[in-house]
Amino acid sequence: MPLIDCPECGKRVSTAAEACPNCGYPVSARAATSAEGRPAEPPQVPEADRPIAEVRPSWWGFFWHLVFCWLVVPWLVALWRRASVVLRVYPGRIMLERGVFSKCYREFMIRDIRAIDIDQNFLGRLVGIGDITISTAATVDAAERVEAIPDPKAIRDLILTQRTEG
Repeated sequence: MPLIDCPECGKRVSTAAEACPNCGYPVSARAATSAEGRPAEPPQVPEADRPIAEVRPSWWGFFWHLVFCWLVVPWLVALWRRASVVLRVYPGRIMLERGVFSKCYREFMIRDIRAIDIDQNFLGRLVGIGDITISTAATVDAAERVEAIPDPKAIRDLILTQRTEG
């Protein structure tokens, strides 16, 4: 009677033994199938070791986490967009800076400004914000739009005052 290695514990066991004396693995069934030349079947998992059901927590348990996330994200987007645009008015020129990590600078000479357009919707008029579009005579498509500027009429008047003084 040849000896084989037990697939469960690795100890040497006789092929005549029905089960491994160390771990109880059914060695005789495996030895019979191996002797016939067919691959041995994997060991059967006892019923006590198989789960009957696998249960995960419900998404409703994370309801407040998801609501909080959606309340925070718009604030982060607004802070990011607000930090990425700066309009500076200097004597004789205007500089527009865009971006947080990568920057884009546009500079307009006040004497080259052709038009300053202000767009305000109803809510914008109530809270005192508006969009300013600055068009220059330098090129045909040199128009820059800056959104949600506080008190856009005062900014337009400041630019026009700089134009008359310069």
